Amino acid sequence: MPSTAPVVLIGGGHAAAAFANSVRRAGYAGPVVLVSDEPVLPYHRPPLSKKYLADGLPVEQILIRAAAWYEEQQIDLRLNVRAEAIDREARRVRLSDGTQLDYSQLVLLTGATPRRLPADIGGELRHVLPMRSLAHADALAPHLVAGQRLLVVGGGYIGLEAAAVAATRGLQVTLLEAAPRILQRVAAPATSDWFRQLHRSHGVDVREGVALRRLLADGDRVCGAELEDGSRIDADVVLVGIGVTPNVELAQACGLRVDNGIVVDAHCRTSDPLILAAGDCCSFDYRGQHTRLESVQNANDQAAVAAHTVAGQDKPYAALPWFWSDQYDCKLQIAGLHRGYDDVVVRPGKTERSQSVWYYRGEQLQAVDAMSDAAAFVTAKKLLERGASVPKAMAADPASEFKTWLS
Repeated sequence: MPSTAPVVLIGGGHAAAAFANSVRRAGYAGPVVLVSDEPVLPYHRPPLSKKYLADGLPVEQILIRAAAWYEEQQIDLRLNVRAEAIDREARRVRLSDGTQLDYSQLVLLTGATPRRLPADIGGELRHVLPMRSLAHADALAPHLVAGQRLLVVGGGYIGLEAAAVAATRGLQVTLLEAAPRILQRVAAPATSDWFRQLHRSHGVDVREGVALRRLLADGDRVCGAELEDGSRIDADVVLVGIGVTPNVELAQACGLRVDNGIVVDAHCRTSDPLILAAGDCCSFDYRGQHTRLESVQNANDQAAVAAHTVAGQDKPYAALPWFWSDQYDCKLQIAGLHRGYDDVVVRPGKTERSQSVWYYRGEQLQAVDAMSDAAAFVTAKKLLERGASVPKAMAADPASEFKTWLS
């Protein structure tokens, strides 16, 4: 391997852009190559199911950084090309265009892939679409026409965000969730209740506790759905939001340790110390529990940790997870991880259109969902970063002022 071999990044999402920025800020001056299978520069993904669809933003406005920045920072871009194999012994990556790239260190930022509906129930029909990438958003956009009938399969945040955009555009929207309630995997019943009411108030037909049996076809295109309860829904387009799977194929094929993601340590090193990973594709120990996070915050923070590792400045991952979701005029902000909670306190907001849900394990605060309540989110985030808590009675009392909790 030549001594001038570059650091090679595989992936073109938030983590890739964050790594490129952080590694230069950390003082690493060696060659860096970014390999992405998308034809565009790394872009912000959250707006895809929000402002990009809702407002028709041009692509240039969702780019994380302009092309000139990569040139200034001497980041060699290889777009619209896939990494096909890793040869760990030779320290080499084979690309789909036939190129062989030697590496000094390799950083896997491969993200995740949306789950698809099985082909035997209609998952391969035309106009059955996922929502993850720019291409997915562009495929959905022509269908966002008033009067069109949209079926959303999956009541998680991606499905709810797309449903909100479609309902605002005047589509007839049905949202189907097989679990007993929307957001069941990621939120308490109080948060589910809030968003169920929000969507129904905007005309969305929210159906919970009923699974999809099969999609109905008109030729090769979808025209509706049959549900397990025997009911039928007409649909011109179906959006599938049933979760993602981490992209671990490259890592598995070259023998790296994988367990619901590419396993990394606190410095983002994989089981091969010359290969790192960050973002949606990797799993790690977080406060004693095996964890994989799907968020922009985690992608950015882990990429910064990986960049410092490459630059020889080990800084362990210690960030507090946080998330957000925009639906209609409601901004949900989440601080912390609610797993293991055994009690919930609901706090009314300053207006009828705001509320927060406080998760506890025993007497210790674990996380907060803040619906259009930025003060609750900021306060909770600061408390959680300190490892502090607040008594449940205070959390539930809207007369208890946030500013007194942090003193």
